[in-house]
Amino acid sequence: MNNRKPFLFSAIIISFLFISFTPHKRIESRNNTSAISIKKTTRKNYIENPYYIIISKKDYELKVYDDQGWYATYPCVFGSNDLRDKYMEGDKRTPDGKFKVVLKKIHPQWGYELLLDYPNEQSIEKFKERKAEGIIPRNAKIGGGIAIHATRPQEEWTVDYYQNWTDGCVSLKYTEAKDLYSYIPVGTPVTINE
Repeated sequence: MNNRKPFLFSAIIISFLFISFTPHKRIESRNNTSAISIKKTTRKNYIENPYYIIISKKDYELKVYDDQGWYATYPCVFGSNDLRDKYMEGDKRTPDGKFKVVLKKIHPQWGYELLLDYPNEQSIEKFKERKAEGIIPRNAKIGGGIAIHATRPQEEWTVDYYQNWTDGCVSLKYTEAKDLYSYIPVGTPVTINE
């Protein structure tokens, strides 16, 4: 009996190590109505945030990457049909540049929201240059409150039909914004390209 205890203990340790270091299972699914592609991992606990987001305005896509590469793609819409960089408050354009998520909250109208650090130093510098060059009026303000957020639950169709409706934010379908919100932490880097 005594010589079986070390064998049982070794079997338990080997099983634990096998489960801990087995490659994470990836699941891919496609939803044809929204052209969403999601790749999920079973991994839950990270020491550091592995995510970063790249948004392409010309492709109407928000892509999430993690430390293993591409993670998920969500269709999205923006403010104005003019997809150039945001110049000033009120132009309804979505800004280009590198940002980060600074706050997660539930908005009373469109729910899940990831607030970005717009305007940041890069945005302020571009704004000042454009003002100095006379591209925008001297009394213009830079604006703020740019976020990645959901549509209203009954208005997911705006994403299906590429209806840019925000004041400069990035908008995902309500259900897909809920999914993004569930795993993206504060501090996640976000790049928005034209």
